[in-house]
Amino acid sequence: MDREIKEKLLSISASSIDRILKEEKKVWEIKKKRKGYTRPGTLVKHQIPIRTFSEWDEKIPGFVEMDLVDHSGGVERGIFAQTLDMTDVCTGWTETIAVENKSQYYVFIGIDKLRKSFPFPLLGIDSDNGSEFINNHLQKYCDKYRITFTRARPYKKNDSCYVEQKNYSVVRKAVGYLRYETKAELELINLLYTKLRLYTNFFQPQMKLIEKTRKGSKVIKRYDKAKTPYQRILECDGVDKK
Repeated sequence: MDREIKEKLLSISASSIDRILKEEKKVWEIKKKRKGYTRPGTLVKHQIPIRTFSEWDEKIPGFVEMDLVDHSGGVERGIFAQTLDMTDVCTGWTETIAVENKSQYYVFIGIDKLRKSFPFPLLGIDSDNGSEFINNHLQKYCDKYRITFTRARPYKKNDSCYVEQKNYSVVRKAVGYLRYETKAELELINLLYTKLRLYTNFFQPQMKLIEKTRKGSKVIKRYDKAKTPYQRILECDGVDKK
């Protein structure tokens, strides 16, 4: 680099750099928020038989939404870590685990570990249409443990609103948007998650939407009293409190 140009660059103040790169930062933020790496399963949704053992009931613990949060740093190339996030719809209890990549093999191992981490048996799993979830291996697994397996509609984020909210409030706030790809980083993230699950589930109260009404152009929402997932579990019937 030319010496004169280098000296000018080094003399620029931080505020001037922010002003010059303002528009570029906006573009980057939009790409970071909108870009997704979910690929649809190889089979069409209606062609995959899903055996249902019970109706989906959001009023009892055990029916969870799950999703993957990528740690690509905005660069899709190569192999990078993923966080598997599972959230119970009734209580808000959340479990997370970092896996090496989004292949069916590693995601399935993560699902099995998280199933055993929940303080109540899993009754239903709801996922998006990514091939890491929509496969015969996971379907047979759900059949074996009598878990209802359902899928959200393609490109409908609100269908998985409970876990989507936790993707940010739990995963992104703790881990951020950087790229993680080494085994050492993976182990460190999972060490963090072992402590974070206690903080999130025992000490972080949350409110649940109980009513939404529209009056003209205004939408009025009513929420219940803020409680931790742990407190909500204690209030549920038919759950082993121990």
